[in-house]
Amino acid sequence: MVDTMAGNQERRIEICENDGDVASKLCDYVINKANESVKKRGIFTIGLSGGSMAKYLCDGLPERVTDWSKWRVFFCDERHVPYDNPECTYSIYKKNLMSKVALKVDQVFPDDPGLSVEKAADTYQKTIQSVFEGDGLPRFDLLLLGMGPDGHTCSLFPGHPLLEETKKWVAFIKDSPKPPPERITLTFPVLNNTRCAVFASCGAGKAQMVKEVLEGHIDPPLPASRVRPTKGELVWFLDKAAAGLLESKALQN
Repeated sequence: MVDTMAGNQERRIEICENDGDVASKLCDYVINKANESVKKRGIFTIGLSGGSMAKYLCDGLPERVTDWSKWRVFFCDERHVPYDNPECTYSIYKKNLMSKVALKVDQVFPDDPGLSVEKAADTYQKTIQSVFEGDGLPRFDLLLLGMGPDGHTCSLFPGHPLLEETKKWVAFIKDSPKPPPERITLTFPVLNNTRCAVFASCGAGKAQMVKEVLEGHIDPPLPASRVRPTKGELVWFLDKAAAGLLESKALQN
């Protein structure tokens, strides 16, 4: 079910039967966006996140994507740990996705754990700048985002000063309330300049936070609530359990 919400950008909520249905529809959506972007601009720029999002993509994309040559893969945030650390998001994708498909090394842009976290964030911003070829705010085709149990997204946590960052595209954090403490993350100016931002959440354990983010009136807003592309789409894929507490009339049918 799709619910088109009012506001200054399109917000779409798609309710799926279960997590398998979420994974399937999410992968179909990613592929459609990739094809659309390549047709219009000759390239597809995507930002990935970890958690369940990684599982959905690593399981679903290899059998469905036939041409990876125009993909440019970034990470919405990354734990600043060595590649052999199980917390490293890049390594999860390298093992479970990139090892299965024709993505070349120069198409994927990971964090550099050999640098200080401050330098790594600065370097990652320069990497983004080199791919997008300009000084203006980068406009990703698609950012795939996660939402934590506290409403955080990327490594942007409730009450943290990084929520107010307006100049940097990529910021570092050394005091993450969720370990590991050092991370780099895209900031809200980049998140809200994307052509499309997508969340995927499943399970009854996410239902209360989904309700708070989509229908709550918390002040200040939770980080996930602040993802509102100014000239783009915002899409949520939810299973019935995660959507179970939503009150919107269109979702009760």
